[in-house]
Amino acid sequence: MNATPRHTVRRARPLLGTLVEVGVCAPDDDTSLHIACDAAFAAVVDVQRQLSRFDAASDIARFNALPAGGWLDVRSDTALVLAAAQQLFDDSDGVFDVSLGSAPAAWQLHSRRLHKLSDAVQLDLGGIGKGHAVDRAVQALQLAGVADGWVNAGGDLRSFGSATVALRLRDEQRGGVIDFGRLHGGAFATSHFGAGARSRLSAVAAPARSHVSVAAPNCLLADALTKVVAATGDVEHPLMARKGAQAWLH
Repeated sequence: MNATPRHTVRRARPLLGTLVEVGVCAPDDDTSLHIACDAAFAAVVDVQRQLSRFDAASDIARFNALPAGGWLDVRSDTALVLAAAQQLFDDSDGVFDVSLGSAPAAWQLHSRRLHKLSDAVQLDLGGIGKGHAVDRAVQALQLAGVADGWVNAGGDLRSFGSATVALRLRDEQRGGVIDFGRLHGGAFATSHFGAGARSRLSAVAAPARSHVSVAAPNCLLADALTKVVAATGDVEHPLMARKGAQAWLH
């Protein structure tokens, strides 16, 4: 018996400071696939509006503008990402720090209420928020009835169902790309760090490598853990095993 032909719809939009690609696979090309893609992009836009420190109306920008002693009630995605960031800070002994060293102990989240304890603290979710946006886009696709697909946001990638996506890394020395493998289920994130550069989320100098890649169960984790590996140079950091992840330095 011949397998049912599969149709793939691929669409892309500039979001999150990069190009976000959504891919969906189904037996037929019908309108529902495009509606599902629209829902995925809408989810990314929603996360960006909540988390971007460059958007004055976002939860993070509003928090950064608060005086010491101020607080605000944040939206659900903001609360989820901040809770994950705090857990990763604790689990990494402070390596993963969304305050960028400004005052890591000067913010507190109680349910969805975010408190600012010092004028010095400034939050930046750039090292974890893009991964969460990919996860939310995947969730939107699945809620729309898509069984197989992927979302790729400039190196933060997650596939689900039967979809398999090629993993390619930039070749910084010779140009072009290097075939690294294939992703079937789960998430994969790659971050680029120049020699001697500092990771976005730690004051610890990054190792003199071009890329850090992490495979993890979801993209929020994969995105965040690339920063931990970049800061420590340790692909076998204890967090990898604890979070079901694997890391590479290139």
